[in-house]
Amino acid sequence: MAEHKILFSGTTGAGKTTAIGQVSEIPPLTTDVRNTDTGLSKEMTTVGMDYGEVTLDNGDKLRLYGTPGQKRFDFMWKILSKGALGLIILIDNSQPDPLADLDMYLGGFAKLIEETACVVAVGRTETHAAPDLEQFAIHMAARGVLCPVLAADVRDGQQVTQLLELLLLQLEIKTESN
Repeated sequence: MAEHKILFSGTTGAGKTTAIGQVSEIPPLTTDVRNTDTGLSKEMTTVGMDYGEVTLDNGDKLRLYGTPGQKRFDFMWKILSKGALGLIILIDNSQPDPLADLDMYLGGFAKLIEETACVVAVGRTETHAAPDLEQFAIHMAARGVLCPVLAADVRDGQQVTQLLELLLLQLEIKTESN
């Protein structure tokens, strides 16, 4: 049995805590505190990390870590990136500039993305259609980042499982090509 670390990052309110909670086999550990940032319309926010676990069919265990979304906590991004097998970036399409938000995470996790694999999941596309998924893909390609981008509702555990499966598939393909 092997253990693998998977990182969830992305904008505040995009659903990192929710995603981990939807698939974790243990009650997720969260470090949420009362939000004091008036620019965020949510009651609680993660300041340290979220943690959950998933066991794969082969017995391997995925340890799921969620980062804080705010740039001021980017020191936690570096700490949590150590030893990560891959990264899932969650973007909230209802924010004023989701492509700029994506840039922040592509830059903040550039080394991890280069060394492992990444999946970008865009939320709230049903209510905020622009930018569309093709625009996200073009935006990432222009920055030299090639990874899957798809719409996802992280309140749906099946969709979160699909994100994890897609990430693991990317890792398998990357391993086979090396």
